Amino acid sequence: MSFRTTTATDYVEDVSPGSGALPPRARYASSDAKSLSLNGSWRLRVSPTADAEDDSFAEEGYDAGGWAEVTVPGHWVLQGDGAFGLPIYTNHLYPFPVDPPHVPTENPTGDHLRVFDLPEDWPADGGAVIRFDGVESCARVWLNGTDIGEFKGSRLPHEFAVGHLLKPSGNVLAVRVHQWSAGSYLEDQDQWWLPGIFRDVTLLHRPAGSALDFFVHASYDHLTGEGTLRVDSDVDGRVTVPALDIDVATGEPVTVPVEAWTAETPKLYDGELVTEGERVPLRIGFRTVELADGLIKVNGKAVLFKGVNRHEWHPEKGRALDLETMREDVLLMKRHNLNAVRTSHYPPHPAFLDLCDEYGLWVIDECDLETHGFTEQAWRDNPVDDGRWTPALLDRAARMVERDKNHPSVVIWSLGNEAGTGRGLTAMAEWIHGRDASRLVHYEGDWNSRDTDMYSRMYANHAEVEQIGKELDGGTHKRRQLPFILCEYGHAMGNGPGGIADYQELFEKYERLQGGFIWEWIDHGVRHPELGYAYGGDFGEELHDGNFVCDGLIFPDRQPSPGLLEFKKVIEPVSIEGADTAVRITNKQDFADLSAFAFEWSYQVDGETVESGSLSLPALAPGESADVKLPEPAADHGGGETQWTVRALLAADTDWGPKGHEVAWGQVPVTARTLPSVAATDGPVAGDGVITLGPASFDARTGALKTIGGVEVSGLRLDVWRATTDNDEGAEWQTDTRWATLWRKYGLHRMRHRLDGVEIGDDALTVRTRVAPAAWEFGLAAVYRWTSDGSRLRLTVSVGPEGEWPVPLPRLGVRFGLTRADTVKWYGGGPGEGYPDTKAASRVGRWESTVDGLQTPYLRPQENGARADVRWAELGGLRIDGDPEFFLTARRWTTEQLDAATHRTDLTPGETVWVNLDHGLHGIGTGSCGPGVLPQYQLHAEPAEFSFVFSEIS
Repeated sequence: MSFRTTTATDYVEDVSPGSGALPPRARYASSDAKSLSLNGSWRLRVSPTADAEDDSFAEEGYDAGGWAEVTVPGHWVLQGDGAFGLPIYTNHLYPFPVDPPHVPTENPTGDHLRVFDLPEDWPADGGAVIRFDGVESCARVWLNGTDIGEFKGSRLPHEFAVGHLLKPSGNVLAVRVHQWSAGSYLEDQDQWWLPGIFRDVTLLHRPAGSALDFFVHASYDHLTGEGTLRVDSDVDGRVTVPALDIDVATGEPVTVPVEAWTAETPKLYDGELVTEGERVPLRIGFRTVELADGLIKVNGKAVLFKGVNRHEWHPEKGRALDLETMREDVLLMKRHNLNAVRTSHYPPHPAFLDLCDEYGLWVIDECDLETHGFTEQAWRDNPVDDGRWTPALLDRAARMVERDKNHPSVVIWSLGNEAGTGRGLTAMAEWIHGRDASRLVHYEGDWNSRDTDMYSRMYANHAEVEQIGKELDGGTHKRRQLPFILCEYGHAMGNGPGGIADYQELFEKYERLQGGFIWEWIDHGVRHPELGYAYGGDFGEELHDGNFVCDGLIFPDRQPSPGLLEFKKVIEPVSIEGADTAVRITNKQDFADLSAFAFEWSYQVDGETVESGSLSLPALAPGESADVKLPEPAADHGGGETQWTVRALLAADTDWGPKGHEVAWGQVPVTARTLPSVAATDGPVAGDGVITLGPASFDARTGALKTIGGVEVSGLRLDVWRATTDNDEGAEWQTDTRWATLWRKYGLHRMRHRLDGVEIGDDALTVRTRVAPAAWEFGLAAVYRWTSDGSRLRLTVSVGPEGEWPVPLPRLGVRFGLTRADTVKWYGGGPGEGYPDTKAASRVGRWESTVDGLQTPYLRPQENGARADVRWAELGGLRIDGDPEFFLTARRWTTEQLDAATHRTDLTPGETVWVNLDHGLHGIGTGSCGPGVLPQYQLHAEPAEFSFVFSEIS
């Protein structure tokens, strides 16, 4: 017989949610009751195990003068320059042995101390609670030497009654925080593991008769335009809403005409809940969420989610976000046309939901639950299907719902993420449905929709999504009657995501498809003194998932990536399309008309605006279109390529954007450009080791271009390789989209160039080559034909595949080096990068940049910075005209150097600027976690011919 010794830290491995905490209740930012923030400087001692130290540190009079100081909210591993341990990143693997509910003996434990005095005006009567808004992953709390309880549920609030323990001064708050606990098995979200007290700690006075829990029910009848308000409260009181002349008792419903709350029109009414001992401000939004006609409807209308998954992140503070950082996130979302957020994969800081209420975002509020690591053992012993864990799951559901139930922005509750299936999830769904019938319930893992109100998937490919839209996807009868959302799609890792315009086309085509949420909002890079930003593996983790944590639409410094600009264009609320001299403008919003927007037109000749003006149109209702005639140009601006550009701008300042902020745009081509031509009037002349042709010189033996006028050119030849993107690399569990693996297998990164001949003709210099990888019989026959009219030089490249090509090409074009180049001007797509399936946001015009400014700073260096549909470019003393249009890339390092780099700091600028002029590029796709490149964007080895005209810029 064996015995397990009971210790003072057994609670760490207890599957229960904890002990001592008060029941969960509604969270409100403030009231007239006193409060005291306990954020700030705390003392910290970190021990290697849960039981390394006794609890004497919690006693009054304990001398912690030798302890370190850290900031709360904060994570101790992000403070102290590594003295307190280091971050750990895994996507789904648990960084400890899977033996639930046990955790390793090596369990970093942070003892936190805060000594505080009560303010002089702190009331002597009534009670008090101390509230922790977020602690990872398990904490035990003492006040003035008294053990008041312990809790788990890292991203959830916990309150403890402490009024009987307080004294006027010298209060000692002690918190022991364990990095690992039984709760860690429920928190295997794709993010950094970061222990600490990372959200606010607050002392709240609770006067006699103060508000406890309350539930604001504020529905809207879209047929009558009336709202019904009822505030249920644990403590009787009155509810007032001055703007609506409401003054009623709690529990009493009242119906009045109101303006509805929506993400597009986030109307909030200021009110107040008044009890005997407290006045609580309310911000009330009237709206009704329902499942009707097989659709998610708000206020009687089906909504289309144009959303993003949002982890909380700051590159220096981790998940300890301040209000202004959260506001910056919301403003960025609104300014880039997003209308929805899924709070992956836990309830956010409560202030974030206040901002969503204020500025207008639909929210899927997700529970702090993920057990993804159990996939490694086919979900065996998964806690969500083990009844012992059900109380913890229900506690987490209740703490989310009770905290956030009064937010109009929250329209859907989510049970969690990637936790398999089981009885615990069913219990959560039943409890939520019973507690709050005014919202819907989501969980992606419930493919049969047994417990949920919608069919949800992640990373389903376009073809499957279309089948679902057509209701041809099979599944249970219940599921086939439900709306569909992609709770994750468009994996924004590195260069990309590609193909999101194609998804949006499906969402808008099929009523059942109600949109989706891009994965994800921000790259979780950690600021690092040597690496710039660190990702998985940079802290010596035993197990890690590399840069899979860098998969956001914004970079860690919150600068928008090209992916966010692409998404903004794809989901813009106004469609602007047309031909010749007319445009069709469509309102793609769900609720608002177009009265908030002003429209402007401009007329371009060869990319330069020559005329502009305003455009009048009716305030179209949602879904309505109008055909608008564009004005005749006031003057004859000569020949050239012409087009109209029409823009929708904010007509006045709003809470989230200034007057003139662009929300949508469209371009209408009128006349096509004249393709460049060069009469072959000059012939090549052989000299001493040199061939001259017009302004150019060539190596007589190899036919290699050396100069164009006074501009030195090096290494010009056919190029098919690109530094692989995260999406090229694909995900390890995928087999059909890992193009980088196949490209390297077949040697496309090490192509050999064989010279077959240099031919001097009467009017052309012809260089014949074969380009092929070692060890394989397939290749490309590449012929360079050079002609000149004396001042300009034309290169025509003819490419023919030989043998059976087993894979698409990464790129097809020419690469060469220039010894002096800084400023780049071009006429074509811009201002940012664009690839075949990511160029919706690429606007045709004249643009200018430095070479360095062309680079996109992805945290893991990779192919980036191509400008699409370029007609001509000027750099390094050369002008280059394309026939047809081309992709332009220029950088101060070679493709091979870019491919070898693991961090931005690995890239050292050289003296040569390497230029790629590409006839074609393979698309981007979302193969890093999702479907690869759609067939129409794949670059296959096929016969091709393309030309460039080079001329020296005087």
